[in-house]
Amino acid sequence: MKSQNGRPKAARRRAVEGPTLALAGLIYGGFLAVTFWHDSMPWWLFAAVATWLVAWQSSLQHEILHGHPTRSRGFNRMLGMVPLSLWLPYETYRLSHLSHHRDDRLTDPLDDPESRYLTPEDWTRLGPLGRWMLTAQKTLAGRLVLGPAWMILHFLGEEAAKIRDRDRLTRRIWAEHVLWTVPVVAWIVLVCRIDLGFYILAVIYPSVSLLLIRSFAEHKAADGVAERTAIVENSTVFGLLFLHNNLHAVHHERPAMPWYEIPAWYRENRARLLLENGGHVYDGYGEVFRRFLFASHDSVVHPVRRHPAPAREAASLPADNLLLT
Repeated sequence: MKSQNGRPKAARRRAVEGPTLALAGLIYGGFLAVTFWHDSMPWWLFAAVATWLVAWQSSLQHEILHGHPTRSRGFNRMLGMVPLSLWLPYETYRLSHLSHHRDDRLTDPLDDPESRYLTPEDWTRLGPLGRWMLTAQKTLAGRLVLGPAWMILHFLGEEAAKIRDRDRLTRRIWAEHVLWTVPVVAWIVLVCRIDLGFYILAVIYPSVSLLLIRSFAEHKAADGVAERTAIVENSTVFGLLFLHNNLHAVHHERPAMPWYEIPAWYRENRARLLLENGGHVYDGYGEVFRRFLFASHDSVVHPVRRHPAPAREAASLPADNLLLT
């Protein structure tokens, strides 16, 4: 069935989505198992499996904040709150990402909290080191090596400034986040006897790098709104890790669609999506690596002079530039 604009209508959401609940059980159960028995495997195997699971949980959190896997917001929130990555509060991520879905402001550094662009004024204020760091991250190699440190430290610095300024929402979010983080750290350090520094460097850091592979080329400034969102086809392994968010144009058109329905819907609507986004498509992440490992994907400064959204709309937008989605 199609709507008046000729596009298929969204299917009615199920009360309980079994595949997503099963995925959550696999991720959390797998994390508990691999951390508890970490000393029975080589360190590099533990790091690789734990990195995958922590990155996978971030993809699951993205799914949850869009209203999955049940109609109970409280249950969904509890399922997504567990901070395996330690550094990012779920509620901050939720607020930021939902603001990102205002597609008419997509990639705009003034209003899109996930924009990787700067305004000319912000670029001018940067020193030589900051300019080099951001320019290097326009290559995939720079993004994977430098991106996690830049993003995490920049984010934590902004959050600390808000807490010092007595921002009530930020303080509330972090107070709750700390309460959830304490048992995770206790499990890792006290029960499993894993060095926290090793966990940060060998698990958290590369897990963020994995997620940055997806976000590296999924958006680019363009005049047409649909042309700003890319599609990465033929990606079985990364597609599973990203819960098919590699088909990113589908997610922006149907953000409430569960992850396991995306591939079939994409196949049915592929021709239209490619027409609307101007053929902004890659043949797997192999093509992304080949083209942009050491070559720049885009400019640091947004190519169009940006104007902020009306004050009534912009007031609800978080200021943090979170880059995971």
